[in-house]
Amino acid sequence: MSLRTLTLAMAAATAISTLAATTATAQDSIFIPLLSYRTGPFGGSGVPIADGMHDYLRMLNERDGGIGGVKLVIEECETGYDTKKGVECYEALKGKNPVVVNPYSTGITLQLIPKAHVDKIPILSMAYGLSAAAVGETFPWIFNPPVTYWDGASVFIKHVAEREGGFDKLKGKKIGLLHLDAPYGKEPIPLLESLAKEYGFELKIYPVPADKMQDQASQWLAIRRDRTDWIYLQGWGAMNPTAVKEAAKNSYPMDKLVGVWWAGGDDDARGGEAGAKGYKSLNFNGVGTEFGVIKDIQKFVVDKGLSKFPREKIGENLYNRGVYNSMLVAEAIRTAQQITGKKVVNGEDVRRGFENLDITEARLKEIGMEGFAAPVKTSCGDHNGHHRVYVAVWDGQKWTRGSDWISPMSDKVRPLLEAAAKEYAEKNSWPKRTEVCDKRS
Repeated sequence: MSLRTLTLAMAAATAISTLAATTATAQDSIFIPLLSYRTGPFGGSGVPIADGMHDYLRMLNERDGGIGGVKLVIEECETGYDTKKGVECYEALKGKNPVVVNPYSTGITLQLIPKAHVDKIPILSMAYGLSAAAVGETFPWIFNPPVTYWDGASVFIKHVAEREGGFDKLKGKKIGLLHLDAPYGKEPIPLLESLAKEYGFELKIYPVPADKMQDQASQWLAIRRDRTDWIYLQGWGAMNPTAVKEAAKNSYPMDKLVGVWWAGGDDDARGGEAGAKGYKSLNFNGVGTEFGVIKDIQKFVVDKGLSKFPREKIGENLYNRGVYNSMLVAEAIRTAQQITGKKVVNGEDVRRGFENLDITEARLKEIGMEGFAAPVKTSCGDHNGHHRVYVAVWDGQKWTRGSDWISPMSDKVRPLLEAAAKEYAEKNSWPKRTEVCDKRS
């Protein structure tokens, strides 16, 4: 054999070896893309969530070697909270066989819903997106635990009724929705309209255009003119701290301004400075660093210099929200491994995992989340669970617990969700579910 032939043979062998190693690595790992936004007017809210999501998954790799002995491959794609960019990210990443996609935008989620069942990739829109996606019979590939926007709006009304002395005291009250003028911001309107008819309060709608988030003078002038008794804030990004600041500036009773969970960032409340004390936000995850899961992230990720997030802000609300999101992903993967008996699961397997989540108090304690969250359970028909939330109160420096866990008005919400799911299916010529329900559901 000539020297040239030998050299070519060795090069070919090396190439084959490299390809085999790459293939083995791909086959022995689980790919999880994160659609994130660290730039633009929504970056202030997007950064802590992206880092919380990333750090939890990285912690599992560092501490446990992944999930079930399988390493996780994590890749971010910057969307800027732009729907078009989000869809481009999805199209660029789906060829890598992701087991789940986290859109982190209602607009992006709405565009990906028709793609999920075709591409066999489940979508986790954790407490955001299309509320009707909770109906698993219609949307077998979409999951939105632990609570929908309609559930959140119902908890807000329950809180108002409690403070006012009963549901009968809502009659004649003016209750406003200050919302981002986008699909996300509009989500609670149908539920609030329904409850307004039932309880006799007057619903006032105050939309805020995305390009005017930091100029809400006209909305707050209207709120002052209308003498609106309570405000529910469904904002995001730069809109939230501006709203809190304007409320304080207009001497609006801060304890009657209640944000959805996405309006509960620490920087959102800080926007009102000293006047923000008493501002409220719905929440479903713990805040602070005293939880075992956060301590493990500090030990295995932060202390090793593997986190991008400022050390002093670890434990803030939206960072912990990202941790919670990735916990749901990890538990779905783990459940899929248990159902299938496979270690390296795919999107179809993880869809079954999401449909069979049963995160009990015992499991939460086992993963270092005792007191951090309420139990979560999903099923074939219910991809949300309509779980409990609590009212958090800003004490001027940090978020505190302002209530016990509160259950949504499921009896009011579920029929509306089913009607909305039916309407969506009819309007979009939606395919009927063919996926078999696991017996354990």
